[in-house]
Amino acid sequence: MLSLQVNGESHSVDVPPDMPLLWVLRDVIGLMGTKFGCGIAQCGACTVHLDGQAVRSCVLPVGSIGNKAVTTIETVGQTPSGQKIQQAWLDVDVVQCGYCQSGQIMSATALLARTPNPTDADIDAAMSGNICRCGTYVRIRAAIKQAATGKLAILQTTVTSPAASASTPAEATP
Repeated sequence: MLSLQVNGESHSVDVPPDMPLLWVLRDVIGLMGTKFGCGIAQCGACTVHLDGQAVRSCVLPVGSIGNKAVTTIETVGQTPSGQKIQQAWLDVDVVQCGYCQSGQIMSATALLARTPNPTDADIDAAMSGNICRCGTYVRIRAAIKQAATGKLAILQTTVTSPAASASTPAEATP
């Protein structure tokens, strides 16, 4: 029997120590917000916090956790950084399909907690292990910056017509 601290609550779980934390969270404790993506810690969908650090729960043996506190997407919004990130996610309308978003939010929250005013390089480093198949990376970056600064993120897109993008000859012949 293992004892875990998850989202501020104690849980006794009767599982093998090599069972990945992801499956303990989902199948034993019943917390479904943390997602399975790849199973090899490459996509970030399974990201949770272990004592405030973003970790991939799909490869983390539950027996290695010890007394460390686990925080999942279900309660990360109760932290100051989590509140800011979740509100910015809504304001910027980051989500498309939403599958990767719990992992994205967990990584972004850990970044903001340790680096309150992240640079683009900080954001790239913290978010590099999170894959979004919908390609919302521009909105994710904007939401992180908004959460850090409190300034509303403005996304700019450039729309060009086919005629405007066509090249014109340098010299026109009559």
